[in-house]
Amino acid sequence: MKKILSFSALIFSLSFYFSQEQIIINDVPMIKYEVLEKKIQDEKDVLLVLNFWSTTCAPCVKELPDFMEVNNKYKSNPKFKMLLVSLDRPKDKERVIQFIKNKKLTAEVILLDDIKRMNTWIPQFEKNWDGNIPVTIFYKNSEKVHFNDGEMTKAELENIITKNL
Repeated sequence: MKKILSFSALIFSLSFYFSQEQIIINDVPMIKYEVLEKKIQDEKDVLLVLNFWSTTCAPCVKELPDFMEVNNKYKSNPKFKMLLVSLDRPKDKERVIQFIKNKKLTAEVILLDDIKRMNTWIPQFEKNWDGNIPVTIFYKNSEKVHFNDGEMTKAELENIITKNL
């Protein structure tokens, strides 16, 4: 009887764990620019790699496997964080969630639900950014240290991380 109870508790614990993981995977928060700005400011003592992308952007999709490989290499470092900012439309959130699962994205993903104010928030990130993607911005201690307009190679990404970590 004791073994049956122990086994039942184990099964319950595992099912709870995996259901929680499923909730985490399925939860892609939709946020406004101000919330993203606060997230950047809250990342003290961290090198934050902020990548703006979309599921419909071929160069974005092409570079993501390299980004995930680099994220997996550094994610256990408490001084490192990667945040993927999807610029897909809010009505396409389910497609973004499916994309995350299919591509096995390991970095945190948010959906920036602020397309109507792009001309306001884009220059806040970088005055020379014309709005194209992919764009990757590196912050150290909440201060911008590098802006990359366009696709990045794995070597370029790792070089900037190594230089600033």
